[in-house]
Parts: sequence; structure tokens; C-alpha cells
Amino acid sequence: MSDLLDDAALAADLVREAGRLAQRMRAEGLAAEHKTSISDIVTAADKAAERLVVDRLTAERPHDAILGEEGTDRAGTSGRTWVIDPVDGTYNFHRGLTWWCSALALVDEDDVLLGAVFHPHDDDLFVGGPELPSTRNGDELPALVDVPLGETCATTYLHPPFDDPAIAAAFARAVAGVATLRMLGSGTMDAMAIAQGQMGVSFQHTVADWDRLPGAAIIRGVGGVARQVEAGGVVWSVAGAPTSVAQVCEALGAR
Repeated sequence: MSDLLDDAALAADLVREAGRLAQRMRAEGLAAEHKTSISDIVTAADKAAERLVVDRLTAERPHDAILGEEGTDRAGTSGRTWVIDPVDGTYNFHRGLTWWCSALALVDEDDVLLGAVFHPHDDDLFVGGPELPSTRNGDELPALVDVPLGETCATTYLHPPFDDPAIAAAFARAVAGVATLRMLGSGTMDAMAIAQGQMGVSFQHTVADWDRLPGAAIIRGVGGVARQVEAGGVVWSVAGAPTSVAQVCEALGAR
């Protein structure tokens, strides 16, 4: 546990530094480049924040692998991998919205050990994992209250194009059971809202590890669950209150 706490402290420092760097760079003005679509963009702040994290991890965890959204892919020998999302919600970040964060996860073999998330706008730091109770600014978060899908808010994100019939049908099945739905533009920030009981469940298809693992770790640290299920020819990532997650997975898998 002491080693895990050391890793959590390092992860906390890294996301805080990365988030504050990105925030400073945004205040100075940033141009954006498009990646796969009009909403899938990257800025100099994304790249600088990732480089900051990579440089420290290289120095302090030289045997661990590193995987970053902005191109970092360094092999390691320890069996552990640090997964970096320097700015999650880059479109929001670039357009002046506040629903964005810096995020980091540590994975050992096939399971996530911990996640760390920093939300610069509110100066909130979240850390937690399956064996590490999740905290906000050092205070332990309450255990997640289980809630059925029909009594909670779900959050999601849709990738264009939107005309694949199998994917659309799976999405429609999941949405049919929710009380209400939000699409806010940062999956990791959505996960922090779920971890605090403000929303009940998230579901999204074709989610990269850097978008999925930090939030999933912190949700699991308050007693939530994170699952993946195939439906409509794609893999959906579902996380949140246990009953809501089970109901979304059942709806996605229905035929």
C-alpha cells in the first residue's frame, strides 16, 4: 500500500502541474489543430502538458511504460503503464468552457491501480482506485449510493458520423431507460460528477484508454463499477452506480 500511496502522490502532483500549465497557456491564447473531426482538436497546451508529465515520469519511474494521447508511447520493463490525458475536453478547453481537466491513470497488467484528475477551474484534485479510497482535495468521498437507471442522470458522447444503424440502435436502447441525459464534452469530468453522486452513469463507445481509465479508477474507489460491452459492432465503456451500469449493459446487449 505504501508504494501505491507514493504513486498516488506522484500522480496528484503531475496532473496538478499539467492542468495549471494548460490553464496558463490558454490565458495567453492558443491556436488549435484538427485531428479527426471539427471537434477533435489539439493545442500546444495539450502537447506541453503531456511533455511535462512524461519528463517527470521518465525521471521518477524509469522502468514503467508511458502512453499519452498526444503521441507518447514508451515501452517499459515493470509491467506497469502510466496513461496520460493532458487535457481531457480539449474542445471545451479551447473554446473557454470550464468542463475540462488533466488526467492520469496507472495500470498494472490488465487492471487499473489508480487515477488522478485535476480540474483547474475549481482547483479540485481527485485521486483514487479500486484499492485506494477516492478523495477530493484530500477528503475521502462518500461511498456511491446505488441508483437505478430510471432514477438518475446519464452522461454520454457521440462520435460523428451518426448514421450507423447498429450503433444508433444500441444507443437508443440505452437512452430509453434513463431519467435524463447530458453530453458535456469531457468523459473524465463526467466521471468525477458520477464519483460525487451528481450523475449516475456514463456510457460511450470506442473510448481510448486515456479517456476511460482515470475516471473509471476513481469511480471504483467510491464503490462504483466500470465495464465494457460490445454492441452494434463497437465496444461501449460503461461506469457508475452498479445497478445503472448493469441496466445500461443489458440494454446495449439486447437484441
